[in-house]
Amino acid sequence: MHVSIDSKLAPVSPTVFSPGIVHLALAMGGFAIGTTEFATMSLLPDFAAGLGIDAPTAGHVISAYALGVVVGAPLLAVMGARLSRRFLLILLMGLFAIGNALSAVAPTYGWMLAFRFLSGLPHGAYFGIAALVAASLVPPERRARAVGRIMLGLTTATIVGVPLANWLGQVAGWRWGFGVVAVLALVTVALILLFVPRDRPDAAASPLRELKALANGQIWMTLAIGAIGFGGLFCVYTYVASTLLEVTRVSAAMIPIVLAVFGIGMTVGSIVVPRFADRALMRTACLLLIWTAVALALYPIATGHLWSILLSVFAVGTGVSLGTVLQTRLMDVAGDAQGLAAALNHSAFNFANAFGPWVGGLAIAAGWGWASTGYVGSALALGGLAVCGLTVFLERRRPA
Repeated sequence: MHVSIDSKLAPVSPTVFSPGIVHLALAMGGFAIGTTEFATMSLLPDFAAGLGIDAPTAGHVISAYALGVVVGAPLLAVMGARLSRRFLLILLMGLFAIGNALSAVAPTYGWMLAFRFLSGLPHGAYFGIAALVAASLVPPERRARAVGRIMLGLTTATIVGVPLANWLGQVAGWRWGFGVVAVLALVTVALILLFVPRDRPDAAASPLRELKALANGQIWMTLAIGAIGFGGLFCVYTYVASTLLEVTRVSAAMIPIVLAVFGIGMTVGSIVVPRFADRALMRTACLLLIWTAVALALYPIATGHLWSILLSVFAVGTGVSLGTVLQTRLMDVAGDAQGLAAALNHSAFNFANAFGPWVGGLAIAAGWGWASTGYVGSALALGGLAVCGLTVFLERRRPA
């Protein structure tokens, strides 16, 4: 079943740009978001020292951003139901720019928490609405590839944006790491104004109609696949630096290289996997979870040598393309509540971002070792696979 989502994006601009240009403009927002999300982790020691707090306390700043994503994704999607998608994207990126600019000048730890929470609010709603716009500009059989192009902005950020922000933070001070993200957000606003076609707001749209998505069981099942299955990837990614130092026994200088390889895997997955998803969406999701479970199960074996852990993190990184697959799936099952369902996808992934590292931390604290995160992550991927299989089973039993 495919639900058309083209009706809301009714271009009224006299100039029509190719979908590729529009996708590139929207991907710039993903690049800005990915840069701040991952660079904040690398800048943690710097802003901890600058704000006069210890590292564990500074970690709450990262949690505040994730909380903002979880809260903001459904809230802003519902509140913006009556707005045109182009105008909503501009508002979301404007809010994102303000949040990061304020983070760059935060005078105290308390204000930093508040500004990072503010920065996280537009994250999920932006990706959700951008995915809907991107998919609406291409034929139905190319929707997953269109969504994958938007996600390429985020994955490319792990290779280019994060090292750039980290380098700038070390050279000019940690505040500039957040400042450059604010600039990237403003560039995104300009690109949206220039290249994204104007659209008419849906006259029938309303917050109540969007909230009807919460009564759709297939939406909840799809979100559960990501919330559980994606936890495995974050379980390993969070502790990969410590694993490299304590288990692989490499120098700290190798950590950025390994993380870059992880990002390359994410990028390759976002390019390749959507092509299969456009042919068989849920089969691709199930096979991708199997691939991820196997890659994670082999991770503890690979941690003994640098060459093998490089191959392992590349393979695990390709699993990030599950986000594109599930984003497309939500378009099929959301009915009229496209905005809320698309935004909730990123709330689910941020739940996984919190749940996966927490479970992995329990295994490490229990004495199972740093590499045990691979086994824990594999179990989470298999959990997501079980939900995926149940989703397909229930859908096939449902009357046509």
